[in-house]
Amino acid sequence: MKITSIKTISGPSVYHHRPVLIMTLDLGDLTEKASTDSPGFTDRLLGVLPMLREHRCSPGYVGGFVERLNRGTFAAHITEHVALALSELAGIGVGYGKAIYGGAPGIYKVVIRYKSEEGMKCVLEVATELVCAVWQGRPFDLEEGLGRIKRSVRRSELGPSTKAIVQAAQERNIPWRRLDDLSSVQLGYGKHRRIIQATTTSETSDIGVAIAQDKGLTKKYLEEAAIRVPAGRVVGDLEEALEAFRDLGAPVVLKPLDGNHGRGVFLNLTTEAEVAEAFKLSQVHSAEILVEESYSGKDYRGVVVGGKLVAASHRIPAHVIGDGVRSIRELAEVENRSPLRGEGHENVLTRITFDDETEIFLKKNGIALTDIPKKEQIVYLRETANLSTGGSADDVTDVVHPEIRVMCERAARIVGLDVCGIDLVIEDIGQSLSGQRGGIIEVNAGPGIRMHHYPRRGKPRDVAGAIVENLFRENQTGRIPIIAITGTNGKTTVTRIVSHILAGSGENVGTTTTDGIYLNGNLLSAGDTTGPVSARTILGDPSVDVAVLETARGGIVKRGLGFDWCDVGIITNIQADHIGQDGIESVEDILWIKSLVVERVRKGGTLVLNADSPELLRLVKEKPQLLEDDRKLVYFSLEEESEAIMEHAHRGGTCYFHRQGAIYELKENSARLLLRSTEIPITMGGTSTYQVANALAAIAASTAVGVPMDSVIEGLRSCSNKHNPGRTNLYQIGKGHLLLDYGHNPDAFMSVGEMVRKWGTKVVTGIIGTPGDRADRMISLAGMAAAHVFDKIIVREDDDLRGRKAGDVARLLLGAIATENKTIPTEVVLNAREALDLAVREMEEGEVLVYFYEDLEAITRALREHGAVPVDGIHADPEEREHHGRLDH
Repeated sequence: MKITSIKTISGPSVYHHRPVLIMTLDLGDLTEKASTDSPGFTDRLLGVLPMLREHRCSPGYVGGFVERLNRGTFAAHITEHVALALSELAGIGVGYGKAIYGGAPGIYKVVIRYKSEEGMKCVLEVATELVCAVWQGRPFDLEEGLGRIKRSVRRSELGPSTKAIVQAAQERNIPWRRLDDLSSVQLGYGKHRRIIQATTTSETSDIGVAIAQDKGLTKKYLEEAAIRVPAGRVVGDLEEALEAFRDLGAPVVLKPLDGNHGRGVFLNLTTEAEVAEAFKLSQVHSAEILVEESYSGKDYRGVVVGGKLVAASHRIPAHVIGDGVRSIRELAEVENRSPLRGEGHENVLTRITFDDETEIFLKKNGIALTDIPKKEQIVYLRETANLSTGGSADDVTDVVHPEIRVMCERAARIVGLDVCGIDLVIEDIGQSLSGQRGGIIEVNAGPGIRMHHYPRRGKPRDVAGAIVENLFRENQTGRIPIIAITGTNGKTTVTRIVSHILAGSGENVGTTTTDGIYLNGNLLSAGDTTGPVSARTILGDPSVDVAVLETARGGIVKRGLGFDWCDVGIITNIQADHIGQDGIESVEDILWIKSLVVERVRKGGTLVLNADSPELLRLVKEKPQLLEDDRKLVYFSLEEESEAIMEHAHRGGTCYFHRQGAIYELKENSARLLLRSTEIPITMGGTSTYQVANALAAIAASTAVGVPMDSVIEGLRSCSNKHNPGRTNLYQIGKGHLLLDYGHNPDAFMSVGEMVRKWGTKVVTGIIGTPGDRADRMISLAGMAAAHVFDKIIVREDDDLRGRKAGDVARLLLGAIATENKTIPTEVVLNAREALDLAVREMEEGEVLVYFYEDLEAITRALREHGAVPVDGIHADPEEREHHGRLDH
């Protein structure tokens, strides 16, 4: 058994609404083998992981999984449960896992939730190794496996400051996303987007950081502002350092000019020999060294956020407390085993380490690591009190004297930092400055906040919450309106209409569609951009006021959603398409996938559904939870007598419907005329009922996010085919016209064909093709639909055959066409361009060609070469024009 891939789905998906990993397993020799096929397997597995006895599995009670093992279950299912158990033992436990068939013999997918992405990937690897070993009767080193997992978690976990800010953001319902393997995180969407990296934020001044990193420049700024700082100077060599020492007088402090975390800092140097030794070690961290007078007193750290002091701590250097038995080194080893200590910033406290600075300090005080302190004797191991070197902290926020509070807040403003750590050495932070020595010794950009959230003594301070509040004032959630559109047909058009309406109302609109990512109608990136990556591109752009996101089946199945919640979720319709792809076998499967969009409508948001789609009516009945938490349902329909919309309106709901060539809003049983369908250019003079349906959906979505109805109507009137490329685009060409559309399923062929037949033209020729990855039955249904609405048919094939041989799709279409209408003239021209050339060459006077394309750029280029001219409509027979309200071009 081997892992072929592990894929991350970080947003809501059809598997789970929280992030999951999907591991694809090739069972190899274990294909079709059950746990009962390996004698003693269950006992061996429970011997390694006895906690599996508690797993419930499908029986639903404790011991249910063991029952499944004893009856016989497959390796992928076992691996799922082993992974869940390992995650619990590694401290990243989750409660959801699922093993599903992977579409081929011996191939399975194990879907599992995760808290630590890299940690859970390692869990899956270790789980697979463990199952293989136990199956084969080999020993398995569980501790080694768990060690690997824990190391992976430590390496990849967010740092403590970043994690605290993310947790504070989550409590405010602010969306977040990790941007890299370090600690860069996006908070919020669009125009409310903020970036943090630990406590450095997108609002942090570069100049402020530069000043704080230059300790000499910081001193200069603070001195000029009459803030008390120690006297000192910057030196570049030992002679200058000794000269500064003589001028300042003992004791002095040496610190790297641009150092951090207390590295290379030496305090209370009283002799030239100590200065020389410290200078050598300090220069490892910086070429220039700051030599300054040494304040006596306690070491304090204050944090200023948004100009206010929000926390203050008394910092205590790394130390041990004697027991009269163990040496200093042994006591430190015992302390490092505390569950509160870890490597670097992985835990509340950092493990105590011994380095050159420790050695100098101990030697200076006549102490050796082998010494055995007396019971209760405190032995300090270094002079600096940074948490990163093993120190700890006691909270003193409530006792800070007002003068000192004002001094800290002024220092942060003068340096210019939104989040600022202020280091002070002063006798008593609770007393006035005037009666004691000391002052500010350092100002820090991006200060650590562990000590304030987890003090050794005193009250924890929510510095992370203060940072989030400074980034998102007045309880903002950092969200922008998100409109997500899915369905079988009409997704792209609805997305474009809504974007056009919103842009016309003054919003900066970010849009994703099947042909690209757009910002206010300007193409940013071409391609099929209907998945989560494209959605995140828009949601990460700080100029975007509102996001309109076409959300297609492929992206949902393969990568989930690119957002956590949307304000409006639209399903345009559910039709038979994509059957045969990605395990989709029925319309019910399609509904299951696409319903994810409306499941992720936020509290108080709006679901927009097509009341003419029976599947969607059934969805609402079967999932009443969709309308919980003040969510609103808006129906749209082409059927004026629709029972569904009448019932919904009677219950106080809002609906939009089409009646006798006009569009109405139905609210509280009162119908209001909005406009005639002939006023909407993309409806081709009202003959395109599917475009009318798309307009209805767009009205519902736009009003749901607060666009005034007058603006909506104006947007519909100004939205022409130039705003909807590749969808119902009409050209004058040769002896007649050509209609260009992206339809590729039975319903699309039928809808477009029925529209064109209303125009009263004598001959309508369909140039059709369907994607090769559809099931044979779906391709045949498309051919049968075409046979009902076209007078002549030219069958072509896509350049991308999607796994089929050339001619396979054409044969299926031809067979289906012949089944429905043996007399219809039909030709096969597999090449898309050659099919167009033939159709134009054989055109009759007044004929309309309907071309269903694969590649918009290629077909548009070919049309230009044929001299095709875009038009808004064609003349119909007077009788047809009167009946259908046709537009003249």
